[in-house]
Amino acid sequence: MSLHPRHTVLSGLEPLVITPELNFINVGERTNVTGSAQFRKMIKEGRFEEAVEVARQQVENGAQILDVNMDEGLIDSEAAMVRFLNLIASEPDIARIPVMVDSSKWTVIEAGLKCLQGKGVVNSISLKEGEEQFLEQARKVMRHGAAAVVMAFDEEGQADTCERKVAICTRAYRILTEQLDFPPEDIIFDPNIFAIATGIEEHNNYAVDFIEATRIIRQTLPHCHVSGGVSNVSFSFRGNEPVRAAIHAVFLYHAIRAGMDMGIVNAGALPIVDDLDPELRERVEDIVLNRRADATERLLEFAASYKKGKAEAGADNARDEWRNLPVAKRLAHALVHGIDAFAEVDAEEARTQSSRPLDVIEGPLMDGMNIVGDLFGAGKMFLPQVVKSARVMKKAVAWLLPFIEAEKLRTGDVG
Repeated sequence: MSLHPRHTVLSGLEPLVITPELNFINVGERTNVTGSAQFRKMIKEGRFEEAVEVARQQVENGAQILDVNMDEGLIDSEAAMVRFLNLIASEPDIARIPVMVDSSKWTVIEAGLKCLQGKGVVNSISLKEGEEQFLEQARKVMRHGAAAVVMAFDEEGQADTCERKVAICTRAYRILTEQLDFPPEDIIFDPNIFAIATGIEEHNNYAVDFIEATRIIRQTLPHCHVSGGVSNVSFSFRGNEPVRAAIHAVFLYHAIRAGMDMGIVNAGALPIVDDLDPELRERVEDIVLNRRADATERLLEFAASYKKGKAEAGADNARDEWRNLPVAKRLAHALVHGIDAFAEVDAEEARTQSSRPLDVIEGPLMDGMNIVGDLFGAGKMFLPQVVKSARVMKKAVAWLLPFIEAEKLRTGDVG
């Protein structure tokens, strides 16, 4: 899990270097009873087979680590954690990615660690109860060969300013590496993502504080990682999913440039930044980067009309309009947006317009994947979206292969 991206220097939170190695790790959030009402209901009702399908969907949508949390008053958290982890361990397509054992109860974390087949992640430990307990828990994490999420939380409470975030993480790093010889690449700091645009002025800089703290942490504490619960940042807009998704995408776009290399996020629900309504993106960036005093009021005003009508109408129009483009542009659009419904139809149309079926792969399909690569390299697409693009490519190529083979037999050209 060692990641060493080139640090991005921010000046006023505007990226000056736009070529970081974006090795961002998506931590799937839907197998968490505190974050998913649907998953919580399944666990409470003992429908563990259905819960396993939720985990499978997260992996299929691009999650590279599964966050598993069973902390709920009416659930035997320890028993549920053990049962669920044992079930997903027997599913090869799920078990191929690491598990983040997430709980506020140390007994649940220990029980979960004993079920893991490979290297796991503990979420979380902190200095909340002082250094002695922090060291004891860190030793146990090391004994299990796991990595640890370290919260920016000390005896005085959670860090909310950039200065406090950096100070607590620096103190924790020194304790772990100097007193325990804890591998620094196994330290994942969570500098606390708090809700912005709440109407309380003190909260307006929370995203900026996280981004700036992340930049400093990654520059001053070698080989560590930075993570966070991304959905927290948009909590004040709960119920308005289009706006929340836009906030998540814009926040990640800037946080990743500062060095954030992991995040608990719904891996299948991130829009492409460049696809956001320009007015929505501007107002979202105003609140994320705290660029103007009336940013919250302006986004609230816009969000009211965007909640359903405008967002859904815009999505419907976009869905319809791209089908009127020339076939090469339709293929590129499908690749960028991960839409595989028309892959075979459009591949066939492109084939009939080309002299050779191979020209479709070397032409419009590769052109589309080059766009995907450029967007991914610029941090405007994330791995789950690239995975969907690859599925579209695979489907289109599978349709063309029989025609390519037939042409080889006809021409004798096996090159």
